[in-house]
Amino acid sequence: MTTETPIQESKWPEDPTLVRHVLSLSGGKDSAALAVHLRDRVRNMEYIFHDTGKELPDTYEYLERLEGKLGAKIVRTTFGTTFDDLLRQYGGMLPSNHRRWCTRMMKLKPFEEYIGDDFCINYVGIRADEERVGYISHKPNIRAVFPFREDGIDYEGVQRILENSGLGMPPYTEWGRTRSGCFFCFYQQKIEWVRLKQRYPTYYEEAKAYEKPNRVNGNVFYWCGDESLAQLERPERMAQIEENWRQAQERLAKRQPNRSLAETLGGLKVAPRRREGCLLCQL
Repeated sequence: MTTETPIQESKWPEDPTLVRHVLSLSGGKDSAALAVHLRDRVRNMEYIFHDTGKELPDTYEYLERLEGKLGAKIVRTTFGTTFDDLLRQYGGMLPSNHRRWCTRMMKLKPFEEYIGDDFCINYVGIRADEERVGYISHKPNIRAVFPFREDGIDYEGVQRILENSGLGMPPYTEWGRTRSGCFFCFYQQKIEWVRLKQRYPTYYEEAKAYEKPNRVNGNVFYWCGDESLAQLERPERMAQIEENWRQAQERLAKRQPNRSLAETLGGLKVAPRRREGCLLCQL
């Protein structure tokens, strides 16, 4: 009879100089605010961004501005395999909340390869008002820490950090997008697809082109569940989504009496709902 050999955990070094300090940036507000928050507190911080090649121009612009505020270079990491290469490997099955291969292969894997076997403290921008974990490496040489939770920094605290630093919110929030990550992220709300169509019609068309029969069983996978982007972009459907969103924002404003309707509709001062999605993508 054979017995399994137990997994041996890596012994954490006593010498702190042997430990790397790494902060993964997504192009979103939380990771950017965390970088600013820790700028003068953690020496030799490494800033990295996992570039999928499917990001919005707004994301690249924001990262360039962040580099100026940090006075440090943000390393762009790539897996060496494009999204289209991976999509072919997966038989044309688009990623979804049930098939999150995009985060695993284009975010987490490049991160772990970048770290290798070095001991690393990974700084993660989960806020004090969030209850989620997401995709975090379980390699024994990588230890995740959550400074915002430790310091009690919530959504409005993140906004204050960004405003006080002069960096501000990511530019895509100005036109109604709530998340960083790929422009065709399947976690987008339908109103965000409408705004993408209005703001970046070329990217919308590129996302729509991915909705075709896959090689495994011939089924067509849609980014929005059971509604295709061709259906969603019909003028009457877009108008309906806009109206539904407006009504939802008005209801939200009534539940938060200290918020003006303008603040609510602008999306800058209202604590967001519990987020779904990939941690490395959306912080």
